Amino acid sequence: MVKQMGYQTIVEVFRRFHEAEPQPKGELNHTNAYTLVVAVALSAQATDVGVNKATEALFKIVDTPQKMLDLGEEALTEHIKTIGLFRQKAKNVMKTARILVEDYGGEVPSSRAALQSLPGVGRKTANVVLNMWWGVPAQAVDTHILRVGNRTGIAVGKDVDAVERAIEDNVPAEYQHHAHHWLILHGRYTCKARKPVCGNCLIRDICPYEDKVYD
Repeated sequence: MVKQMGYQTIVEVFRRFHEAEPQPKGELNHTNAYTLVVAVALSAQATDVGVNKATEALFKIVDTPQKMLDLGEEALTEHIKTIGLFRQKAKNVMKTARILVEDYGGEVPSSRAALQSLPGVGRKTANVVLNMWWGVPAQAVDTHILRVGNRTGIAVGKDVDAVERAIEDNVPAEYQHHAHHWLILHGRYTCKARKPVCGNCLIRDICPYEDKVYD
């Protein structure tokens, strides 16, 4: 396993990420906190592109939990049927809408525990919402970040929880807010699983990964 990267090197990594893209954004389309919760919940085992296509029409007519209840599970299922596990996701979205209306006054709660109590909302989803909507420096670790963190040594850990802690422990405070977005985008477009595009990598010269592919 690659060793945990040293502080000064991590500073340089994120300085370069920041210089290249000062305000990285998540790629899931949404209009408010509620549609963000729905979009992230739908994105499990699905691509952001696929979710955006499925929710384009949906979010034009549904942007609150009550409107989701009014739409109904059958109509929701029709909107999202191109997404993997769409039937179970539709059930969870409807259950979440009911809970938000009945227990939270139709508003999305802003604590991790409350978010994780919602059907289909795990820690990663909660962290995405906390980070993207409320600006909390929460780290939503997915397979891209797990791979990039361990491959580069930026955040070493055996699982997503360990990598989340490694980011929190090792990434300088001034970069914490956007850290997970930079790492996700780096893993999605450059540090790919099967064929990393090392020739276009911003941190190629300071990355310890040896099996480089110089495209």
